[in-house]
This record gives sequence, structure tokens and C-alpha cells, in this order.
Amino acid sequence: MMKKADTESPPYRSIPQMLQINAEKYAEQPAISFKKGGAYMTLNYQQFYTRVLMAARGLRKAGMQPCDNVAIFSENRAGWVIADLGIQSALGISVPIYATNTGVQAAYVINHCSAKIVFVSDRLQYEKLLAVRDQIPQVELVVSFERFLGERHLPVYTLYQLSEISYPIKDDEKQQIQELVASITPDDLITIIYTSGTTGQSKGVMLTQNNMMINAWDGIQLAGEDNMGGTFLSFLPLSHVLERTAGYHSVLMGGGHIAFAEDVNKVVENIVEVKPTGMISVPRLFEKIYSRIYESAHLLSPLKRQMFHQAIEVGRKYIHLKYIKHQPTGLLGLKYKIYDRLVFRKIRNRFGGNLKFFICGGAPLDKTINEFMWIIGIPVFEGYGLTETSPAVTLNSLQENRFGSVGKALGDAEFKLAEDGELLIKGSVVMRGYYRDEEATAAAFEDGWFKTGDIARIDDEGYVYIIDRKKEIIVTAGGKNIAPQPLENSLKLDKYISQAYIHGDRKPYLVALLTPNLERLIEFGHSHQIDYLGVDDLVANHLVQQLFVERIEQFNKDLPAYETIKKFVVLPREFSTEGGELTPTMKLKRKVIYATYKDKIEQLYLHNGNGQSAQPQSENGGTNEAN
Repeated sequence: MMKKADTESPPYRSIPQMLQINAEKYAEQPAISFKKGGAYMTLNYQQFYTRVLMAARGLRKAGMQPCDNVAIFSENRAGWVIADLGIQSALGISVPIYATNTGVQAAYVINHCSAKIVFVSDRLQYEKLLAVRDQIPQVELVVSFERFLGERHLPVYTLYQLSEISYPIKDDEKQQIQELVASITPDDLITIIYTSGTTGQSKGVMLTQNNMMINAWDGIQLAGEDNMGGTFLSFLPLSHVLERTAGYHSVLMGGGHIAFAEDVNKVVENIVEVKPTGMISVPRLFEKIYSRIYESAHLLSPLKRQMFHQAIEVGRKYIHLKYIKHQPTGLLGLKYKIYDRLVFRKIRNRFGGNLKFFICGGAPLDKTINEFMWIIGIPVFEGYGLTETSPAVTLNSLQENRFGSVGKALGDAEFKLAEDGELLIKGSVVMRGYYRDEEATAAAFEDGWFKTGDIARIDDEGYVYIIDRKKEIIVTAGGKNIAPQPLENSLKLDKYISQAYIHGDRKPYLVALLTPNLERLIEFGHSHQIDYLGVDDLVANHLVQQLFVERIEQFNKDLPAYETIKKFVVLPREFSTEGGELTPTMKLKRKVIYATYKDKIEQLYLHNGNGQSAQPQSENGGTNEAN
């Protein structure tokens, strides 16, 4: 069992009090930036704080009472954090809803938490509510971050109107709100976050001011105030606890600057504009970075391609010597500096040139990709946690890092493993419980320990390794226990494979659904002069099917027989949040994927051949077999 570490408590009672203190401490420094009219606009700490006070004033005038739950149905933007801090400053509890949710999903959250006020980003989110108006009769006020005309039976006002932006905050109004903020205790609820989850109905996770403050503070202590005091580009959903704690609370706590990406599709473009020093991400971004850099290297001249691969090999030795063994690098360090100047610096310049690090969570990051990011000089600090733990309970750092692990205990987190290997947690960041669900709360704990649902191992140095979700471990018909995630992550390293889903629970062998890397596949189609009408046609081509048979055979080569992929289907499109197959943090929703592709998956088990002879077929026409 891992014991608690000695930790320093944050010097605040609440997140709103932290902003009040920092608005004075960092008054003229940039706090938040957002795109408007094609250019980034910035509010300094004092301006930002004033906007928060105005939002709190407006909420009180609108009738919001202390402890009221107020929903925020929006993608990332300045209005999100102004609304959130305004709600807290008026003694309310913010309830985020993912911007990708449907109206029906939003209605469930709104009704379960009894929200009377809902913030929305724009007309799109408003119309989702409009479509389910009869399901949310208790909603009295909708506040939008953008201006548009609403319908009479669901009135909508802008955040500017609510805040009475034309009327400066008076001294007595400011004093009244600050008195409210002073009354907030660390044990008060800050938020209820409804887990998107990979299975089952959403549950409302109750987190306190202390839960989120401690987590943000511990992150700053490990990453260093200088690092958290830079510019962070925010693109992960603020509705998810990882971005909210690490990319929002920690940044403001450290006097840093948050710049909001326009949307997830413009992140690379916004990185060049904003030139961030840090970012919070999930593995999907790094998988794409890794793939694209290797694609670019593939197109280099033979001499430059050779230099690239030599640089990677030198870099791999260098980072292991410096950051894992903590030994002098000598001549190797000199070689790395040369390759850094010739190769890696050019790569970093594509990301604005200022990036010092990423923090990664939400799903497992492949070890090879993680090493690669460290090699090119943008280290990724992989951590682990859940919504129920605010979220981070482990984190790697420059000082302590092991590739493949999720780091050591963060703050006062305490771990032990159950008999079946499930990771159990105690600590200041563990939730109060599930909102209005005592049964689920009781089931989540065992003798005071929170049950994570993840199978883990802890090495002798205290590094934690997550093996897989407890409920997702595959037990084959032959009794073999197989963790699908490591296999799926390995498959995604193939240059032609974008995503992978492995199935095989209570089945005689493993099968897979694969989505192609379309850029590479189109390049393959051109080079082999394949005529096709669209992606469906390209994927169905016999040369493409044979290509994937060969890739899977190569993948299977070094695996024990029970872990090999015997049959597979290549899908013509990627799994997505819009399609319902992914959570907002890009984790596979296995139940949804199985339900969607059940016929194709089960067909892979209809012909129980030994798989020795490959029989490539299209997605609609049958199975593919590999050794």
C-alpha cells in the first residue's frame, strides 16, 4: 500500500477567493483570451474579475438562491469561465453539460439537478433545449453567450444583459459579493459533474471547493509555478474535470493566461497564433502528431530521412539517460543538442515554438508516442484520475518519470490494490458522493476506499501502471484474461490504422474493428492506381483489404496466440463523439460500438476456420482473416 506524502495546503478557502486575491496580485497581466472578429482579444485579471462580479450580480438579481444548481451547456469559451465563477461567487453550484450532448441528454442533467437557470453558448445549444422544452418545465431563464432572438415559451437573454455590462459594478455591490465569497467554506460544493461514462446512465459527481483546490494546488507544486504561469491553449471540454482543474483552475491559481481555441478543428492553427507554453490534452492529439510527423519524414529525401531516424535514436538514449536514470549525458548530450538544432527545433516551431510541456490524461497514452514527444523536446506528463477524484491522483514529472506508467501519487493520495488488482484510493481529492444516489455512492466505496474500476500494478518505486478497465478485461472462452487497451494502442501505431476496437469476451478468439488513416490510405490508393468513388469504395478494394491482412499479420507476429487478432473488419469512417462511439475525452464506448456493429462483429465468429489463409472482403461483405 502506498502511503500519503507530506503536502502543503493551498492558501485559499475557495476558487472564487483565489480569483479575488489574484485579481489584485496579477491585476494588469493577461487572464483570458478569446477569438473575436478574426483576432484574439484579452482581458487582464482585473477586467476578468470585474466581469465575474457583474455575472454574480446579475444572477442574484435574476433570483438565483444560495446552493442553487445552475447548468452550463457550452463549448469552451470566455463566457464559460465567467459564468462558472459568477455562479460560485453568488453561492451557486455549477453543473456543466457537454456541448456535444443532445437535447434529451441535456434535459436529463437539467432535471436531475433541478436547474432553473441554464447558460448556453449559442443558438445551436438553445435550439436543443427548445426541442425538449416540455421536458424541462422548471427552467425559468436561459442565458446565452451570443446574441439571437429566442422563442416566447423559452426566453433567452445574453450574458451581457444579465451582467448589465453598461453599468459599472458599484462599491457596495462589489462588497456584498465579496462577503458572499468570504462565506464559502472548503467543504461547500463547487460543482456537480455528470460523468459521460463508457457504460450506463450518467451519475452526478459532487465535488467540493477543497477537492478541486487541492488538486489544482498539488499540480502547481509538481509542475512548478513558473510553468503554470505561462499561456495555456484550452481546447478540451471544460465540462470535463481534467481541463477544468488543470487547464483552468491551476492556470489562474498560478497567475497564468488561458487562451481559448476556436474549436477542436482549429487547434493546430490556434497553437501557431497563441504560441502557448503549456497545454492539457488527451492521447488522440499526440497520436495525430506522431502520425503526421512520421508521414512528413516519409516524404523526405533519403539523406534527410536517415538523419531524422538517427536523431530519434540519439534522442531516445538521451532522454532515458537524463530523465530516467538521472545520469550525466556527456557526449550523448552534445549529439542531442546538434540534432535538436537540426531536426527537433523545426518540429517544435510548428507548434508555436514556446511549448514546454503537455499534461495528458483521460485515456492511456502509448509508451512509444510518449517517448517520441519527450525526444522532440515537448515532454508529456502523463497522469491518472477520474471525475470522482477531481481528477488527478498520479502524475509524472521532469523529476520523476517512467514511460508506460501514469506516475507517482500526487498530493496526499493513498493507494492499495484489491485482491483482483483493482486500484483503490483515499485522499483529499475523492468526491463527496453521487448526487441524489446514495446506493451508487455506497457501491463506489469499500471500507472508506474509493473503487476506481481500473486494474493496476504498482512497482517498487511507487509508479502506478494502469492495465485496463476492470469491466473491460476480456476473458476468452479458453479462460485467458486479456486487456484490450494495450493491444488497441499498439494497433494505432501502424501508419495505416487510425483507431481500433478489440472484441472477444467469452469468445474463442479476438477480432477487431479498424478505422483507416485516410491520408495514408489515399496515398496508397494513388500509388497503386486504384480507381474508387469514395472512402467506402476504397476500403472495399481487394488491394486495400490485402494490405490490412498483411499489417495484422505483422502485428500478430510477436504476440502469444491467444492475444492475436484472428479476424477483422475495416470501417470506412472513424469512431466519433458525434456518432456516440467516443466519450468527450476520446475513450471508446464499448457497449455503443458493439451495439452499432454487432452484426459485423458476430459475423466474424460464424466461420471458425483456423485463419491460416487470408480472405480479404469489404466491410459489407464478410471477414478478413490473419495468422
